[in-house]
Amino acid sequence: MPAPPRLLPLARRSPPPAAEVAAAPPPAEALGVMLLREGQVAPHRIMKALSRGAGREAPLAEMLLAEGALDEAEVCEILARRSGMAVLHPAVAPPDPRLVDRLGVRTCLREALLPSQRIGDATLVAASTPETFLRQGPRLQELFGRVIPALASRSEIEAAVVACRAQVIGAAAEARVAAPESCRDWRPARMRQLTLGAALGLAAGLALAPQAVLLILTLWTLITLVCSTLLRIAAAIAALRRAPPLPPAPTLARLPMVSIIVALYHEEDIAGRLVARLGRLDYPRDRLEILLVVEACDRRTRAALDAARLPPWMRIVVSPAGQIRTKPRALNVALDHCRGSIIGVYDAEDSPAPDQIRRIVEGFSRRGPQVACLQGQLDYYNPRTNWLSRCFTIEYAAWWRLMLPGVDRLGLAVPLGGTTLFFRRAALEDLGAWDAHNVTEDADLGIRLARHGYRTELVATVTEEEANCRAIPWIKQRSRWLKGFMMTWAVHMRDPALLWRQLGPRRFAGFQVMFLGSLSQTVLAPLLWSFWLLALGLPHPVAATLPAPAIWAMVALLLLAESVAVVTGILALRQTRHRLNPLWVLTMHLYNPLATFAAYKALWELLTAPFYWDKTRHGLFDPPVRLSASAARPHRP
Repeated sequence: MPAPPRLLPLARRSPPPAAEVAAAPPPAEALGVMLLREGQVAPHRIMKALSRGAGREAPLAEMLLAEGALDEAEVCEILARRSGMAVLHPAVAPPDPRLVDRLGVRTCLREALLPSQRIGDATLVAASTPETFLRQGPRLQELFGRVIPALASRSEIEAAVVACRAQVIGAAAEARVAAPESCRDWRPARMRQLTLGAALGLAAGLALAPQAVLLILTLWTLITLVCSTLLRIAAAIAALRRAPPLPPAPTLARLPMVSIIVALYHEEDIAGRLVARLGRLDYPRDRLEILLVVEACDRRTRAALDAARLPPWMRIVVSPAGQIRTKPRALNVALDHCRGSIIGVYDAEDSPAPDQIRRIVEGFSRRGPQVACLQGQLDYYNPRTNWLSRCFTIEYAAWWRLMLPGVDRLGLAVPLGGTTLFFRRAALEDLGAWDAHNVTEDADLGIRLARHGYRTELVATVTEEEANCRAIPWIKQRSRWLKGFMMTWAVHMRDPALLWRQLGPRRFAGFQVMFLGSLSQTVLAPLLWSFWLLALGLPHPVAATLPAPAIWAMVALLLLAESVAVVTGILALRQTRHRLNPLWVLTMHLYNPLATFAAYKALWELLTAPFYWDKTRHGLFDPPVRLSASAARPHRP
């Protein structure tokens, strides 16, 4: 039996059992009087915290911690003096992993609870606040019998749980989504066999009847072009219509706790600027926490975050090593560390609007529980870096200002973007959170939300990020997105009949157009490019099999699709703050072929490295960030 851990007693009486702790916590005023008497915190800091917490029933200790007036160790000592408990330092004596497993790693992390050791017929359990025993006391006694309560800081509890159960945490993060809706059982060897068979069949068809095969492929490409163009028109009309009014926002007795997750990997160049940007968010610090998830092997990013002097409401979460290393896996790891009822996701280069969290909280309060996700809009802060950044900005404007809002208002399933996402925690956990193996986890999650009866709505709040404006990195990033789209379509089409029943005919058709249609357009685009041969007076193998009216109809369709793309691009730009010359929209015809090169790279990786995450480097065209007055300072004066 391991030796009992060292306790630091802070009261004369013995630590009480959990049943004795289940009393009402001391009021903030009483704690404030104690702090004033001891002179540990300046009076104006106490009054400021009390005034900011007015009407929110927020514990004074949490407010002082969030404001930087106290650190975690001081808060732990203050709570110990108030409750008569002892302070446990898990690093001195690591916990018994069997006890952690009995309570459950997820519960330990979420509730900041640590069943440490058996002492005789009792179990020593540490929590970050006495109120935790009030909530969890009955369950603890049911699992462990007599409980000896103690206090420890949240960071010490999390570190101890991760240290003793890193492999369990990593494995759980990789398998949260139900197997039928996950791509983790994707078999590249089997896919290579099927692809080889299809390639041989196509080669044989081209050898025996080349005109017929090319005609079939061309007709399919044109059909998908028609469907995509019609969806683009319908979405644009729906998005430009005045939105129906929402019910008035109710008065919230207490603002909800919001947890923001930012997954970082090799982001040492941008870590400090990220902290500065997120410091401008206008939301009470005691009701906001930002979790910066860093891979266990990424020491450079961890060092950069340490150098950035994180404020108390930001903390680092280490994602243990595992079989894969992807953003959705890191998000799953961090989810269990979150305290909030609303879970948000940002990317490393994001610069959200300062009032964004308040808008999201208000948005959820106006909507029923079926709206499980609110998606903000994305834009770029470097649209004029070069031609590629201008085209990327136009593409993003069309997608975020017209396409996705229109898809939402048409009642179709919304494929989410990877950032500025906010979820009701209960719905997110009901679905198993993110598929750790899907490299376009956001689009996949949007479809799973729709399949299970939840809704996603877009909110008019903007997050700016960095446009990837170098050709090779752009192709790498787009190939990852396209690979994820291919994988998402394949996973959800494992049982088409079930998907039809869950989505309904209209949303099922929309899913096919947005995924299969767009992928077909991208991969088969060279077939349409080949018709430029006719404009040059050269023969075309398909043209010889078609009558002249069909050729002219095809040309008219191509011109119509291109005109719709140009008009929607110009209309979308007008919805942004950018004042780019509309003539840049005409050059999108030269920009789109880059996606075809990316699609072929995606197809190759789908067969050889389906779970490989081609990292996008950020911070190359990142404007300087000035700290605002609301940016938190980790050290008190």
